[in-house]
Amino acid sequence: MARLALAAMAAALLLGVASAQGVGSIITQDVYNAMLPNRDNSICPANGFYTYDAFIQAASAFPGFGTGGSDEANKRELAAFFGQTSHETNGGAEYTWGYCFKEEINKGTSPPYYGRGPIQLTGQANYQQAGDAIGEDLVGNPDLVSTNAVISFKTAIWFWMTAQPPKPSCHDVILGNWAPSDADAAAGRVPGYGAITNIINGGIECGVGPNDANVNRIGYYQRYCDMFGVGYGDNLDCYSQQHF
Repeated sequence: MARLALAAMAAALLLGVASAQGVGSIITQDVYNAMLPNRDNSICPANGFYTYDAFIQAASAFPGFGTGGSDEANKRELAAFFGQTSHETNGGAEYTWGYCFKEEINKGTSPPYYGRGPIQLTGQANYQQAGDAIGEDLVGNPDLVSTNAVISFKTAIWFWMTAQPPKPSCHDVILGNWAPSDADAAAGRVPGYGAITNIINGGIECGVGPNDANVNRIGYYQRYCDMFGVGYGDNLDCYSQQHF
């Protein structure tokens, strides 16, 4: 039994290393700097927080993240992840101000479980589930998400990789692994980047026609896709989708 446990642990570590190498081969330190040129700007509250090493370390804990498809699909997934999280942490215009913030400005949403980190993790249920998944007490100490960069990235990647029915995972949507149900089809929910916006903030941004938040999310995504040399895919917005 001990040998089996050690073998399983070794396999998991190898998968993690492979994931980190795969993500790191697409997003090198130089690429990361080019994607997020203002993340360490002195006017940004998150100045110095979202380091490249923290991102790579967090990515290694999630085999399949940015490594689960073809080279093009992996690049598109990372463009989508950073497109959405750059919007969530946006500090300016021109799609170059992602990762400027590490916590909600007014802290008025679900205190003390207000938005923190790249995905702006919000609500006690999400803090509980994310903490259980990564082995941290985020309910007892939610500030870990805004004080420990590795944990912060892990919560964002956990949210990205985890389905919360009836919502699919963002990961499955961007890789084309999600097939809409009859209920989804009736609600106008279709595969594409717009469905990811629906997963993250559909109650506010989806089914209400054109809006600036969708435009911002799409602008970041398209910028990163262009940097990686991949196409955007179809259905980028959720203007006519009912929320999940």
